[in-house]
Amino acid sequence: MTDSIRFRPMIEADLNTVLKIEYAAFSHPWTRGIFQDGLKSYDCWVMFEGEQQVGHGVINVILDEAHLLNITIKPESQGRGLGYRLLEHLMSKAREAKANECFLEVRESNQAAYRLYERYGFNEIGRRRDYYPAAGGREDALVMACTLLD
Repeated sequence: MTDSIRFRPMIEADLNTVLKIEYAAFSHPWTRGIFQDGLKSYDCWVMFEGEQQVGHGVINVILDEAHLLNITIKPESQGRGLGYRLLEHLMSKAREAKANECFLEVRESNQAAYRLYERYGFNEIGRRRDYYPAAGGREDALVMACTLLD
């Protein structure tokens, strides 16, 4: 991984590349409409390695609580610590917004993401049955939380 990682707020013009990454990374990706709505309501970020857009993330902070809604690294860039860097960035933004805790849902089958969140300090606190659409019907979400207080 290079040190030329940078982040900037997502804008509408980023959506074609964001969607290309999203559709490559997930079986049930967010749609353009979801991202367009997110740009109006949430804290949306794009991540670059050099000049290449390699990921994006979306968080929502309400009062003192953050919710990680989306974190995506393009498949060919995964496995090199970029997801952790993006997660660190998003959690720093949540702290700046005065969030004390962050929550997220992760597909039960997404063990790579689960391990990433666990390594950062998230703990599993619950399960949402049949939360996600899946190829064979529905899949459970594991609910995780992390305290953001320093």
